[in-house]
Amino acid sequence: MVTAESGGSRPSLTARRKAATQVEIARAAARLFAERGVDNTTAEDIAAAAGVALRTFYRYFRTKQDAVAPLLSTGAQHWRDALAALEEPAGDGGPAPGLPEAVERSVVDALTPGGPEEERALEWTRALLRAAREDATLRAVWYRVNQESEELLVPLLAAAAGRPDDDLTVRLAAAAVTDAIRLSMETWSAGDAPPGGEDGPAALAARCLHALAGGLPDLLR
Repeated sequence: MVTAESGGSRPSLTARRKAATQVEIARAAARLFAERGVDNTTAEDIAAAAGVALRTFYRYFRTKQDAVAPLLSTGAQHWRDALAALEEPAGDGGPAPGLPEAVERSVVDALTPGGPEEERALEWTRALLRAAREDATLRAVWYRVNQESEELLVPLLAAAAGRPDDDLTVRLAAAAVTDAIRLSMETWSAGDAPPGGEDGPAALAARCLHALAGGLPDLLR
């Protein structure tokens, strides 16, 4: 999964370095959790693998489980940025896609690996979600990342729909889309399907979004 900058002024060099350090620590934590398990990995192990001092680790993260949050959140940021881009008029002068179509396209694009590095990132996520089933603290990090993603999605959907941020249907849509992605990732992580293909997270997310588009009667039929 790739981080994508979104809107606003360009972050300062200090902010970019801080973010890069956090991502490096997150990758080291994910790799060690996948190889050794959460219980057999310490904060000291993660700091050493990331090439930073232990005090640097604790400057950014309270616990070893917290360290993976940047890795989990970059994928969500990627698809939100893609959604914002799709809502803009097409470069050829054609119309922008409708909001439901833009949401689905951005989610599918973000969850479809574009090469070995993104496949590896998805496999790390699968290992983390499997570990989260047995580790309550890691599971709480996953839920927190999803809650934060939902909150960040609300103003984006509200602006695209021309509604206020506190509009009930906008908040419902943000919650539903976020949970559709979360459930798709959790379902995929529980099996052994490859990151791409008809049983990959992108295909599962598209299936969930189609079900949501049908409304509650179709879901409960």
